[in-house]
Amino acid sequence: MNPSARLSAFVLLLCLPLLCIAAPPPNPRAIAFYYNWYGSPQLDGAPLHWAHDVLPQNDRDTVRKRIPAGGDIAANFYPQLGEYSSADPATIDRHLAMAASARIGILAVTWLGSDDPSFRSVPLLLDAARRHGLKICFQIEPRARTTALAARDSIREIVQRFGAHPAFYRDPRTRRPLFFVYDSYVIPAADWARVLAPGGADTIRGSEHDADVLGLWVGADEHAFFEQSGFDGFYTYFASRGFSYGATPEHWPALQRWARERGKLFVPSVGPGYIDTRVRPWNAKNSKDRDGGRYYDAMFRAAIDSGAPFIGITSFNEWHEGTQIEPATTFRHRAFDYLDYAPRAPDYYLKRTGYWLKRYKPAATGRASAPPAATAAVP
Repeated sequence: MNPSARLSAFVLLLCLPLLCIAAPPPNPRAIAFYYNWYGSPQLDGAPLHWAHDVLPQNDRDTVRKRIPAGGDIAANFYPQLGEYSSADPATIDRHLAMAASARIGILAVTWLGSDDPSFRSVPLLLDAARRHGLKICFQIEPRARTTALAARDSIREIVQRFGAHPAFYRDPRTRRPLFFVYDSYVIPAADWARVLAPGGADTIRGSEHDADVLGLWVGADEHAFFEQSGFDGFYTYFASRGFSYGATPEHWPALQRWARERGKLFVPSVGPGYIDTRVRPWNAKNSKDRDGGRYYDAMFRAAIDSGAPFIGITSFNEWHEGTQIEPATTFRHRAFDYLDYAPRAPDYYLKRTGYWLKRYKPAATGRASAPPAATAAVP
């Protein structure tokens, strides 16, 4: 070996411990909601979701306006990566690397159906997740769950298409996949029982498509719905603290106790803040300032202290609602002066996520009884 080669090998050996330190293991009970619905004119033919209609407040609101993209996007923050396409392999790889650096173990990818443009990204996301040591599950959106039977069909299609992929999430003990169903409450419990109860006429139970299916807990009196519907558990999703009963952290210990007593999974959702006034200008009352990261810290503390077996993160990149932990940048356009994370760095929320997930150590099995973890001190 020549001297130059010996030197290179010596440097590599010195760096190996540092490389190990720089790649922390993901937390297998941390789930970030990931939106794969963005598009660019170059790759997708249109600036999907960066361009967006301003949403009416009610049926009496007849004002119509569209945000066009091209610097004027449907969000209050502007992404550091620009107006990217969710089907761009380079963007996907960067996102998965970011998620891995934040110790996120699972991405809950938006499912809008195989006929939606977002479907193009799913195989790429699974392959990137395998490279970065993450798993992929799915959140079924209203478009793909107009009825309980349609939700069942979505579950079947996803399992058939992707269930054999190494990065497809399955519970390590039961091997069941995991699905979130957004706005599940709009469909009656009896309809869900037909699909999710063991004796339901169109049940997935006991079939190759059996899964842990979680509904959205919104109101204070959802107990009967979740007992009668056949859902395996529930999540809270919303990052606007107090927006719903489920999104109020003071209720999480009681929800966790109720879930544990009934053998169900509870996933409280934490978020760094909330603002959606570019697409919902009438919704300022639900905005939540990030407060330099203190809002996020308080939600994370509450989720850890609840003793829940999983924590949901709303969101990795839901830019419309300003809940993203993806890096944002300072940006000005003649139509809007965007918010940023100052005085924090663009990657602050990724690092803060990693800080809390290092300290989040839930029970070994999702439905096992376990005391709440101790609250970590904030440096």
